[in-house]
Amino acid sequence: MAGIKALISLSFGGAIGLMFLMLGCALPVYNAYWPLFLLFFYILSPIPYCISRRVVDDSDSASNACKELAIFLTTGIVVSAFGLPVIFARAAVIEWGACALVLTGNIVIFATILGFFLVFGSNDDFSWQQW
Repeated sequence: MAGIKALISLSFGGAIGLMFLMLGCALPVYNAYWPLFLLFFYILSPIPYCISRRVVDDSDSASNACKELAIFLTTGIVVSAFGLPVIFARAAVIEWGACALVLTGNIVIFATILGFFLVFGSNDDFSWQQW
């Protein structure tokens, strides 16, 4: 039952983050849909880590090059997702208020993705692989 509550709270967090992203795009004051390109970053961010977990079957605590590369690529994707709205705002493509809403949505979405991996990422009896 604890897994269901975690899944529901993570779904709620994702919905709140997407709501901030959509508010930054669709409010009549801003009316620019360029920040929707961040959806690509949301989709791409967990992929390197998921691939490295499939490739590496080590369960020991020592780090290896594959995991380190996956964490590096994930960090690059996340930093790019935070940088893109700021670049859009500096280039006057979007307003600064929309940039603030999109950055708030980024924080919530990436915290939700991190929470998913923390809750369902361990290889115990109840893991995300069962879903």
